[in-house]
Order: sequence, then structure tokens, then C-alpha cells
Amino acid sequence: MYDVLQHPPYSPDLSPSDFHLFGPLKQHLGDKHFAYDDVQHEVLLWMRQQPKEFYAAGIGELIKRWDKCINIGGDYVEN
Repeated sequence: MYDVLQHPPYSPDLSPSDFHLFGPLKQHLGDKHFAYDDVQHEVLLWMRQQPKEFYAAGIGELIKRWDKCINIGGDYVEN
């Protein structure tokens, strides 16, 4: 038997792109300036250059954060 869990309200602490990707990507881009069409290329290049361990760590952290959210009844999860 499975329990269906309600999806918690949006929380940046539960969104992998917010807590795992955007910080390092922001550091990479720094104060660089791009032509409009070059931004997408630079982001994709950066994402492809990350080792598989980078993404595995993000998934591992997501599991911990979801578990914490479930254990506190779906309330906001802080770092």
C-alpha cells in the first residue's frame, strides 16, 4: 500500500535548479557580458562540462530535502 503525498508549495529549497544549479552557474557567469544569442550557448556548455558527480550530489541533496519536508509535515524547508 502506498500513501499519496500532496506536493508541497513551491520552495526554492526543494527545487534542484534553485538550490544546486543556479549558485554555481551564477559564479561561473560572474561579470561576463554576452551577446543575446551567446547566453544560451554558455549555459549549455557549462552544464555539459559538469561531472556526473555534480548532478549526483544534487539528486542526493534533493532526497534529503524531500525527506525533511515530509518529516515536518510539508512545511517550508530551510537550508
